[in-house]
Amino acid sequence: MATLSEKVLTKSARNSKTEQNGSGAEVEDTGATSTTSTTGATRPVRPAAPSTPVLSVRDVHISDQAAGQEIVHGVNFTLTPGRSVGIVGESGSGKTLTCRATLGILPAHFEVTGGSIEIDGQDISGLSSAQWTALRGATISAVFQDPASYLNPSIRVGAQIAEVLKVKKGLKRGEARRQAIDLLHAVHLRDPDLVYGQYTYELSGGMLQRVLIAAAIAADPRILIADEATTALDVTVQAEILDLLADLRERTGLALVLVSHDLAVVAQLCDEVLVMRQGEVVEQGPTHEVLHNPQHEYTRLLIAEHEQYGLDKFLGTDAVEPAKTDALDTADAVKEDA
Repeated sequence: MATLSEKVLTKSARNSKTEQNGSGAEVEDTGATSTTSTTGATRPVRPAAPSTPVLSVRDVHISDQAAGQEIVHGVNFTLTPGRSVGIVGESGSGKTLTCRATLGILPAHFEVTGGSIEIDGQDISGLSSAQWTALRGATISAVFQDPASYLNPSIRVGAQIAEVLKVKKGLKRGEARRQAIDLLHAVHLRDPDLVYGQYTYELSGGMLQRVLIAAAIAADPRILIADEATTALDVTVQAEILDLLADLRERTGLALVLVSHDLAVVAQLCDEVLVMRQGEVVEQGPTHEVLHNPQHEYTRLLIAEHEQYGLDKFLGTDAVEPAKTDALDTADAVKEDA
């Protein structure tokens, strides 16, 4: 079976050939219908995902041991290859703590005090530092907000991707450089040879996020966590990054956890959504059902407040207006409880 990077690089090579032919069209015999991305590109609909989970989060509780307080109260979800789960909610709702728990990088004093997390069938509770080092990047990887904070400003960005390839895949310097450039092309960066030799301060926020995604998928992870990965980007660049994530998910079987405060982003990309508030999942289900028929007042409030950012495009005016009316009736009460 082809690895994630091989699939991505094969697509990159096909795109290069298409560009050289000047046709601008790409034809694939997938046996599937096609969908249109936010930027107008046509993508084949991915086949049904296998049933074996690559990530299982079961009744996870997270506590701040220093304060003696439980912060996250029983989160549950499973993720299979090629599927995506969105986690939404206000700041401090426990979204990022849940994701950090799956990566084994909880802040000091925070611990998983209940439930279990399995990555590719392996319970992570007893993993050693060496086992975590082997797992991160190769099986599960992450992209966070503010990519410049996760890239070394004193090292050229291409060399940082090549280092991942050398450490995780054992590639020699020349092959690592070639694959790093191919990955930069695969994440739709123009002139990847030039970008390879640039520093973080020479690139825009959107370019840096693409570089970070290239580094995150370099070692062929099965799971990618995107934690507010598009929050700091302008709307146009945000749409391009979301299309890139959707493309990776559909073409390679990458399982995706998308953390956002923006329901419009989740509506575009996710199969299932968890709505979190004050450390608790207040609503959970297929994205279409949750957004069309929200049951919890907090979900209705989120939908109403996001209508102005284009959520009605996914729900339709008739679905949004009742939610908005109900939410506005209870908005003051909800905010007072926050």
